[in-house]
Amino acid sequence: MNRRKRRGIREGNPIATFAMYAACVLIVFITLYPMYYVLILSLSAPQYASTMRVYTFPKGFDLSAYKVLVKNSNMWRAYVNTILYVIPTTVLMIITSAVVAYGLNYRKLMGRKYLNMFLLIPMYFGGGMIPTFLLIVKLGLYDSPLSQIIPGCFSIWNIILIKAYFRSIPESLSEAAKIDGAGVLQVFTRIMIPLGKPIFAVVAVYTIVGVWNSWFGAMLYLPHTEWQPLQLYLRRVLIEASQSVKEVMDAATAREVAERQLSNAQLKYAMIIFTTLPVLCTYPFFQKYFVKGMVLGSLKE
Repeated sequence: MNRRKRRGIREGNPIATFAMYAACVLIVFITLYPMYYVLILSLSAPQYASTMRVYTFPKGFDLSAYKVLVKNSNMWRAYVNTILYVIPTTVLMIITSAVVAYGLNYRKLMGRKYLNMFLLIPMYFGGGMIPTFLLIVKLGLYDSPLSQIIPGCFSIWNIILIKAYFRSIPESLSEAAKIDGAGVLQVFTRIMIPLGKPIFAVVAVYTIVGVWNSWFGAMLYLPHTEWQPLQLYLRRVLIEASQSVKEVMDAATAREVAERQLSNAQLKYAMIIFTTLPVLCTYPFFQKYFVKGMVLGSLKE
């Protein structure tokens, strides 16, 4: 009887374990295959990439699209612009969110309860596109690269996330520092900031991905291509239609346009890979703190 009970109490069911592994494999496949599909299309010959009938391996291995991208000065300019927007926006986002979150956690702050309630209003209700556009114009940020940095360096959601994380830090650490003579600023810089690395990594990843993928704000506030980011450049390549073959009367010109359209099909997929890789490469640097920050930052008292 004891042997049977011991066998029946065994932790883990083989069928359930197999089902969980199968579900994980399926989720990984659904997540990664679209990216792999775009990759093999970008490495296939133009005639195969245009038909999109490539499913496992590249057909007619061809790197001409990547060669065109490397030699394209406009794309590199857009690349540099995006990096110039990502770095300061991420740094300012962490600074503003951490300072406001720490202030809202300070118990002696007058009106702290009402400030917390007030922050929830603009989180759910915005002024709209036209008032925001008028504000950008009045501030003199229209057609300026600062229009892509200043509006994006403040987030109420990130403030709430960091505020919840700071609340999870034992208050005894702050009290011990105050007994040793530390002020409010010293507690923030020497205790909260070093211990807040996990949640700062979460905010950094969210901000980097958001700024890197943004294009709508640049379309509204940057009419000239000089300061436009990479995603807006990619949008122009993907959406703005090139010259149609039906509109060309000359047969030789029509053939040339058709060949250009085949190359553009491969070029589009190559650009998607080229613009996505930097974001994918940033995650391993934050992975150490990302999961911990997500778990602890979601806890509330």
